[in-house]
Amino acid sequence: MNEFVQTFPQAWQEKWQEKAFLEASLIQKAVFQPLKDQQNVIGISPTGSGKTLAYLFPLLLNIEKDHGSSLLILVSSQELAIQVAEVTREWAKALDLKVQSLVGGANVKRQVEDLKKRPEILVGTPGRVLELMKSKKVKAHQLKTIVFDEADQLLDEGNSSLIDQLLHQAPVEYQLAFFSATADRSLKQIEELTKKQIEVIDVTKEDDSRKGQKHYFLQVPARKKDECLRRLAYVDGFQGLVFFNQLSELGAMEEKLLFRGVAVGSLASDQNKLVRKAALEQFKNNKITALFTTDVAARGLDIKGLPYVVNAEVPLTEEAYLHRSGRTGRMGSEGIVITFVQDHTLRDLKKIARKADLSIREIFLHGGQLLEESPEKEEINRENEPHKKASNYPLKKETAKKEPVDVVRKKRKNKQKKDKNKGARRK
Repeated sequence: MNEFVQTFPQAWQEKWQEKAFLEASLIQKAVFQPLKDQQNVIGISPTGSGKTLAYLFPLLLNIEKDHGSSLLILVSSQELAIQVAEVTREWAKALDLKVQSLVGGANVKRQVEDLKKRPEILVGTPGRVLELMKSKKVKAHQLKTIVFDEADQLLDEGNSSLIDQLLHQAPVEYQLAFFSATADRSLKQIEELTKKQIEVIDVTKEDDSRKGQKHYFLQVPARKKDECLRRLAYVDGFQGLVFFNQLSELGAMEEKLLFRGVAVGSLASDQNKLVRKAALEQFKNNKITALFTTDVAARGLDIKGLPYVVNAEVPLTEEAYLHRSGRTGRMGSEGIVITFVQDHTLRDLKKIARKADLSIREIFLHGGQLLEESPEKEEINRENEPHKKASNYPLKKETAKKEPVDVVRKKRKNKQKKDKNKGARRK
């Protein structure tokens, strides 16, 4: 067991071994002491590099039991809130700490009742948390640390006002932590919102957690996307998240695939909580082959051992591409990312690849298999073999043209013979 883990409580060390974790990731090592020392931190590392545990390990150790809600973790979606709450409970249980999720779409009365149990850790979406803060159900003055998981998404233009209001509810002195895979646009917003001194810890360049990912593009005519997705679903070992840029496109494609008998489901922002939860469970339990989704709905999802991510269209930004691809090949495991392109969108994908410093190659779907070599090349190689000379053999088309002519001549000769015989009998 490595030195990093040896500092953990005994129950955590046992859980680490139980989960067969090998080495702590770069981001987990880099932020541990600053967060433990209650510094404000911005942690940046690739998707799938273990950012959730990176902030949980030091912050859970700082919590005093039975002193009210001192840690608030803000996330961008209901699914991510449920997922982060589950992970937090796993590690908080050993310290006898309570965790509660606060999300929109769930029963607010039940959440208020659960808050009376004084959970030390809250995981929630900004809207519901702010609502409960304003009604004094969440005691904002007790908070000691606020974490922004997937910070760039939380600080999106549509949420900035909400976040600003939420931070105004917080006490004067509190610790802030922001975690994201990308932070180009977020850093300035964080400075403006918080007015705090924050240490930036970026391990993106040194981190090799994406080394197991392979990136490909597949030439697919726009009108044949449904057929290509159908064929892809029957590739041996395929199970994948399929991303769309528009909800309307997602809905139309899901309908087509279901009509053709393909086991697909969807995770969309306009669905209610129960429908989304059921679809995710079906996917995790391998009851459906493909889960159609969007950037918003699938942000931060961790689906263990997911082999494929498919972009049914080129993502609009480099950030979107990186977040999507981060659902597979997590923590150094293997994963394949396939993006459907047409001639005019291939240019956009190549721009993204250059910015993200990714190598993207073409892949081919042929005979129920994904091939790195074009099947056409194999055919050309066969045709060029020396013992196969096409000129020595008659073409089928030429033979086909000659056969009817011979048949007509035979019929004429037979008719002439019959006419002669008839004439002889008359005489």
